[in-house]
Amino acid sequence: MESIRHIFKIGRGPSSSHTMGPAKAARLFQELTPEACRYEVTLFGSLAATGKGHMTDVAIVDELSGIPTEIVWEPEKFLPEHPNGMEFAAFDELGAEMLRKRYFSVGGGDISETGKREDDVSVYSLSTMNDILAYVGNRKLWEYVAECENADIWDYLDTVWTAMRQSIAGGLEHESTLPGSLQLPRKASTMYSRVQAMNASLQHRYSTPVYAFAVAEENASGQTIVTAPTCGSCGVLPAVLYTYYQQYEHNDKKILHALATAGLIGNLIKYNASISGAEVGCQGEVGSACAMAAGAFCQLMGGSSYQVEYAAEMGLEHHLGLTCDPICGLVQVPCIERNAFASIRAMDAAVFALISDGKHLVSFDHVVRVMKATGHDLPSLYKETSQGGLAL
Repeated sequence: MESIRHIFKIGRGPSSSHTMGPAKAARLFQELTPEACRYEVTLFGSLAATGKGHMTDVAIVDELSGIPTEIVWEPEKFLPEHPNGMEFAAFDELGAEMLRKRYFSVGGGDISETGKREDDVSVYSLSTMNDILAYVGNRKLWEYVAECENADIWDYLDTVWTAMRQSIAGGLEHESTLPGSLQLPRKASTMYSRVQAMNASLQHRYSTPVYAFAVAEENASGQTIVTAPTCGSCGVLPAVLYTYYQQYEHNDKKILHALATAGLIGNLIKYNASISGAEVGCQGEVGSACAMAAGAFCQLMGGSSYQVEYAAEMGLEHHLGLTCDPICGLVQVPCIERNAFASIRAMDAAVFALISDGKHLVSFDHVVRVMKATGHDLPSLYKETSQGGLAL
C-alpha cells in the first residue's frame, strides 16, 4: 500500500473523481505535449454523465493554460477499464494529431492509465487489518503508520489538520447560494447559530453534523478542502475530529495520531476495494469516510486497536449498498446531508465499540470485501451517472 498522503489530498472541490482527477490528467498530458496548439478531450461514462455538474470541463480547460480545447461528452459510452474514462488528443498548428492518450480517474483524485489503481510507492508491507492487528499487538494503529511512513508525515498531517479546520471555519462563515442549477442556499451558518442556542447536551450532539455540513458546502462551492478519502465525503472526518478538539481536549498531537489511524483505515479500503463512487457507489465514499472517522474517534476516546477495528467495521458495514445518485450531477443533494449523518453514525459506532467487549462476527476485512462485491453488483444507474435513484 502507498502512503496515507494519497488519502489526504488538499485541493479544490467539488469532486475528487470529476475535478481533481481530470485536472491532474490534463496537467500530465500537457507535460507530454508542450508544443500543442489545440486539444480535444473526450469524457466517457460516469465522467461525462455528471461532468457538467461537477465542473469537469472547467477543471480541464483551466489546467490546459488557455490553449483551445474542445470537450466531447460521451455519457452512454463506458470504457471497459473503468467508468471514469477520458481521452486526450493533441494537435499541432497544421491540425495534425501529435498524441492521443487515455486516462482513468479512479477515485480520491488519483489517475490511472489502465483503469486499475496503481500504487505510487509501496510503503506498507501489510495490507489487511487482521495482519496489522496481529503485528501491532497492544500498540496503537498510528504507531504502525509512524513505523512505515517517513518522519515528515507528521508535518504533512499537521498541514492537513490546519486545512480541515479552515474548511470548517469557512463553511460556518459563508452565507450564499451554492453554484449550480439547484440554487441551494448554504445552511451551515444558520444551523450553527441555532445549535448554539440549544442546551448544552443538544449542542454537544448536533455541533458535529453542522461541522460536516460546513465542509461539504465548502466543497460544493469549489473551495479548498481535504479529501477524506474523497471530495464528496470530505466533511465526515473533519467534523468528528473537530468535535473532539472542541468538546473534549485541545490536543493537536492526539488529533494527528487519529488522522494517521483514519488514513490507514482509508488506505486499506482503497487498496482492497475502492473509494470511487463511479465504481462502487457512495458506500465507497461516505461509507469509507464514516469508517475512518469512527476508528479515529474510538482511538481518541481511549479505545484499543481492536475496538478501533470494530468501530471502523461498523462505520462501513452500515453503509453497504449506498448508491451514488446526485441530483443534476452536483455534489449537493444528497451528498451534503450524507456527510452530516455519517459524522453522527461514526461517533455512535465508536461509542458502541468502546462499551462492548470488542468481539464481533464480521471483521473489517470481510466488510471491505463485501463492499467491493456489492459495488460491482450495483447497476451503473446508481454509480455517479445521475440516471437513477434520487437523481430522477
